[in-house]
Amino acid sequence: MTRTCRIFGLGLGTLVVGVATGLVAQQPTTTDTAKVAGTLVNQCANIRFGESVLITGGTRDQQILEDIAVEVRKLGAHPLITIDSDRLTRRLFTEVPDQFDTQEPDFALRMAEIVDAVISVDFTERPDLLADVPAKRLTNQAKAFSAVYKKMLERGVLQVHLGNGLYPTTARARQFGITKTQLSEIFWDGVNVDYAQLQATGERVRNILASGRTVRITAPNGTDLTVQIAQRPVFVSDGVISADDRYAGGAACQVWLPAGEVYVTPVASATRGTFVADTFFFQGKRINGLTLTFRDGKLTSMTAQNESDLTALRERYDAAPAGRDLFAALDIGINPDVKAPTGSRMVTWMSAGTISVGIGNNTWAGGDNDVPFDLFAHLTNGTLTVDGQTLVDKGKLLDR
Repeated sequence: MTRTCRIFGLGLGTLVVGVATGLVAQQPTTTDTAKVAGTLVNQCANIRFGESVLITGGTRDQQILEDIAVEVRKLGAHPLITIDSDRLTRRLFTEVPDQFDTQEPDFALRMAEIVDAVISVDFTERPDLLADVPAKRLTNQAKAFSAVYKKMLERGVLQVHLGNGLYPTTARARQFGITKTQLSEIFWDGVNVDYAQLQATGERVRNILASGRTVRITAPNGTDLTVQIAQRPVFVSDGVISADDRYAGGAACQVWLPAGEVYVTPVASATRGTFVADTFFFQGKRINGLTLTFRDGKLTSMTAQNESDLTALRERYDAAPAGRDLFAALDIGINPDVKAPTGSRMVTWMSAGTISVGIGNNTWAGGDNDVPFDLFAHLTNGTLTVDGQTLVDKGKLLDR
């Protein structure tokens, strides 16, 4: 998976989503959307009087976008809604000449200078939407828009995004090998997690990582990876942008929904070993046994059970500039209510005990690599130790 997204209705290259307490454990109905909107605005983003709030999403979710705008105005803040869609996304590539891919996104940059918060609802219906777009075009657009995200980080713009790779769509459910109803239940169960417990778990895991030096990840599939994290900042996506998060600014001002992740960028040049993801998806296509090998913090090899499955991914990787091969971040899922059905192909970030690592852009995690490319793989049955003490045992997050 990737931590990329779109802002201002235009392509961007890195970001993320979510959060809330007290949400209904089901997909919003006509009545429920106001409750979801109220939580996103008042509890997750903690919007204040006079702030400018950009609200983004698709035509599918116009009602909740409108409800968010109403909640923003109830606080004396100022909303602006932008609408996107799969149709528009494709046309920006199929009908707009590639000569404009590298053009400075002047309007988006000006927006990044004035907005105080972004509340985003995932609008994408098809994971394979841009599978036929040349890798160079995707890279050029992402590179052009990286300045927008950088500006938002510098200004401490609040970023709350609903989706986190799990927003229920027919195509995503089919990709995971489950029904849309099942995916919807998983998604809203994850959103409706006990947030007091989630915050407590997040703080516990954060403290363990913050005081640790060496992380080792192993699994029966051949994974054996060692990461050095001494004196590195550790972040928690627990669903709320607090006053302390506002004060810290930067990466601390982001949350993903469903929430439940603790993440850290490693010591430069200190990662070594192999990480194997049994199931990985790129542009909607499944890749079995994706194997990433690292030495001195850099990717030295990327293979899979079927090498032909890597063709599109390699094209995207090869099109990216310097920094694409650098180890990016370690992410540990802590949400106990996001559970993959037995026999499914579902992989995601926040499920308790999931271990994720990646390469490329890590600015979302507090790092300084702003290359317009990232790739993150997930391990669901791994064991993770911190200075020899087990934190995750065979995919289970331990309470210690």
